[in-house]
Amino acid sequence: MNKLFLFIVLVVGMIGAVNAAQKFTVSVVPQMQSMEIQQTWGPFLKELGEKTGFEFELRHYKTIPLFEKALSEGEPDIAFMNPYHAVMAYEWEKYEPIIHDKKGLVGILVVKEGGNIKQLSDLNGENIAFPAPNAFAASLYMRALLEKREHIKFKPVYVKTHTNVYRNVMFSLMPAGGGVNNTFNREEPEVRQKLKILYTTQPTAPHPLCVHPRVGKKTMLSIQQAILDMGRNPVNKKLLDDIQIPTPVIADYSNEYLPLKKLKIEDYVVLDY
Repeated sequence: MNKLFLFIVLVVGMIGAVNAAQKFTVSVVPQMQSMEIQQTWGPFLKELGEKTGFEFELRHYKTIPLFEKALSEGEPDIAFMNPYHAVMAYEWEKYEPIIHDKKGLVGILVVKEGGNIKQLSDLNGENIAFPAPNAFAASLYMRALLEKREHIKFKPVYVKTHTNVYRNVMFSLMPAGGGVNNTFNREEPEVRQKLKILYTTQPTAPHPLCVHPRVGKKTMLSIQQAILDMGRNPVNKKLLDDIQIPTPVIADYSNEYLPLKKLKIEDYVVLDY
């Protein structure tokens, strides 16, 4: 009887350990307010959990600097991040990109529709709003292009989110601001109509979903395949569109993200702000 009892306890303990190992934390770069991230990623992760048998817990970081710190310490098991974050996160903790959207990422510089800024030279000596120093296409790449290629002298002002950038420009608090095509297209029509895109970057690989190596290769491939399968089912269209991966494809770090280092924008990376 004692042996049987010990066997049952051992089996229950093993089952509990397996279940605990199937729970993963997921973090999303805070381009938007935390409530919007919860509203979009929550339903997606619930569906992904049903398809994989894993449990996904959304972990918010209020600012991009806090998100970056978490990546540097390997806190989230899975994270949705900007393209240059993918480079830094791989070097920090070997996070591996597994999925991204088929459509490329384009940085945009917006000004107020009908305002005083008609051309880039009008921004010489002005303040320009950016979400954060290391927001890739919206800030990091954009600042490098404006200074190195366009020879514009300006003062960057960091306002935390893409949403804040667009509203700072819309309400004439800033003459211009950096964003990306994905977040701009998700703004309300009344916001987009009051803004004009003055300048764009070249397209790059978009934001990837990256996985920490502790998750394990087999589990990583299972999650990757589940998302690809969701992309083939029209029922999941809204879920995937809401998280900026409407057409998921397999990501490739070596061919798509590592080449971003050739842009030579590392001088514009700011880790202590």
